[in-house]
Amino acid sequence: MTNSILAKDVINIIERWAPKKLASDWDNVGLQIGTLQKEVKNVMVTLDVLECVVDEAIEKQVDLIIAHHPILFKGLKQINYDQAKGRTIQKLIKNDIAVYAAHTNLDIAVGGVNDMLAKKLGVRDTNVLVPSDHEGLMKLVAYVPETHVEQVKIALGDQGAGHIGNYSHCTFTQEGTGSFVPREGTDPYIGSLGKEEKVKEMKLETIIYESEKDFFVKILLESHPYEEPAFDLIPLANHGKVNGLGRIGFLAHEVKLEDFCNQVKEKLDISNLRVIGNLNKKVSKVAILGGSGEGFISKAKQLGADVYITGDLTFHEAQDAMEMGLAVIDPGHYVEKVMIEGMITYLQEEKLPVTFIPSTNNTDPFQFL
Repeated sequence: MTNSILAKDVINIIERWAPKKLASDWDNVGLQIGTLQKEVKNVMVTLDVLECVVDEAIEKQVDLIIAHHPILFKGLKQINYDQAKGRTIQKLIKNDIAVYAAHTNLDIAVGGVNDMLAKKLGVRDTNVLVPSDHEGLMKLVAYVPETHVEQVKIALGDQGAGHIGNYSHCTFTQEGTGSFVPREGTDPYIGSLGKEEKVKEMKLETIIYESEKDFFVKILLESHPYEEPAFDLIPLANHGKVNGLGRIGFLAHEVKLEDFCNQVKEKLDISNLRVIGNLNKKVSKVAILGGSGEGFISKAKQLGADVYITGDLTFHEAQDAMEMGLAVIDPGHYVEKVMIEGMITYLQEEKLPVTFIPSTNNTDPFQFL
């Protein structure tokens, strides 16, 4: 691997996990400021891009900031350097720091913010709380010489092709004979120019997500010995994973609401929270939606949740939850900070020659006295 990494190389890894197409239509994800063509050595991960975070990034010589909340969310009519937002943008541009945001796409993605929260709180056997769509599936069919079929199978499987339920590396192979005539200008791995060549080949089939087809074609081309491999991409009628906001699942054991509140405080590293409901009520089925999820109180109740965890709850919606008998825990919006550790862990697995830095600034605006 080259020692020169561009911002786009880091972003391609993120977007394979959390494609921009998953984002809600009201959201603004992707590149916010700068260019993805710049070389990066230090990458900072943060929940928010406030002026204090940018000052920290300048001090630590950061080239790229990956944020959960977009710095450019509502339309800007002016960039005034006398105001905090304007100064923040000025400092980013002046110091050539690119900013990229993965917001609702990272909330929705498998293993994203809501799955991180569920894992932290011990919520198991989860399903999507608010489905948005199904991920399309495709069959990737490649024709590989017998001598290299294992090499190609492993290359595709190790990158995630062939996942069916809890099984990985799922493939099907069938023997056959491939034939071709190398023409002028080719450099065939097998055969001679102008002469028909017949090779014992294997038809290799595996299943991939439609959104990842370009990535897996690239893996196929890199691992296949032929100069011009033959392959097919076939859309499938059966559905893949369900995408959507929030998660709903179960605790290992039923607990009192008050005890669960204390667990939430401990696991999410918060000193306080708001709670609705009888503190002696037993809870086991838990719905979670990081950020502002009061619009889905009825959905959580409809799916049988005993308790719903979400932030930014307002008075009348809290009354609605109380009247319908749904316990609600509001730990605040800032619990989405779990994405900092989760994003860095994910990116470090790629073993890029890049230093990933967690922002140490607390950008939660609330204090409780």
